[in-house]
Amino acid sequence: MAKQIKRKPATKRRSTKKKTFFSGWIISFIITFFILLIIGITAYHYRDALAYYFSFRSKHAIENSNATKVEEARIYQVLKRHDKKVFGFDVSEYQGKINWEEITTIEDTFQLKFVFVRATAGKDKVDRRFKQNWIKAKENGFVRGAYHYYRPNENSIEQATNFIKTVKLKKGDFPPVLDIENLPKTQSIDSLKVGLKRWLKKVENHYNVKPIIYSGESYYKDFLADEFDGYTFWIANYNFFVEDIKDHWTIWQFTEKGTVPGIEGPVDINIYNGTPKMLNYMLLQ
Repeated sequence: MAKQIKRKPATKRRSTKKKTFFSGWIISFIITFFILLIIGITAYHYRDALAYYFSFRSKHAIENSNATKVEEARIYQVLKRHDKKVFGFDVSEYQGKINWEEITTIEDTFQLKFVFVRATAGKDKVDRRFKQNWIKAKENGFVRGAYHYYRPNENSIEQATNFIKTVKLKKGDFPPVLDIENLPKTQSIDSLKVGLKRWLKKVENHYNVKPIIYSGESYYKDFLADEFDGYTFWIANYNFFVEDIKDHWTIWQFTEKGTVPGIEGPVDINIYNGTPKMLNYMLLQ
């Protein structure tokens, strides 16, 4: 029988790999540092807004606010950055009964000068509170404008007729407004554009003034910018990181979560891209 040779058990080698500089607690420290740095930069950027909300606003809480503290800070920040421009809001039946006598400012600081009121939607809808809101806006000294909510799958001429039958514009009012936000379900984009142009033409012929077009920024870029050049645009952009109005936005709707005394619930807030004197030039003469 062959003699068995006993083998020594293999010894476990210790890893000679050195830990890198960026391992362990150092990585945690760096990540924490950058998070705190971002928070610090953000806090500094919004220092005025935060000071306002942690002092005055915290003592005068408004129950109707649907915005988070961060959203409220942005609203204040945007308003403060544009304090030389003109501020307004827009309403419809969804705001319910409005106490117009209470509406003067937003954030207790910035005066509200104009309002857009929804008049009609589609070929046969009339906003339930249009008549009252339209009269009260004038009585309380607001520059007023009326807008039509366009339904892509309904006849454009019938929609224009609905608006014309409902809205009687006067000297000092805004030109009529076409609100287009949705894409068609039963027609092509080209067909939609034809319908929009028919609405705009009929309304312009009736009031003898070129209408304003309201839409979201993406919708404007994708479908309206090229073929509707020459129109005044009222653009909605609620992007948290957008704080300055763009040159081609005549009016900017920058939030849908504003708080306005006299109105229950959130309100769309708008900025006119100019001075009060410039605003007068675009109103009906």
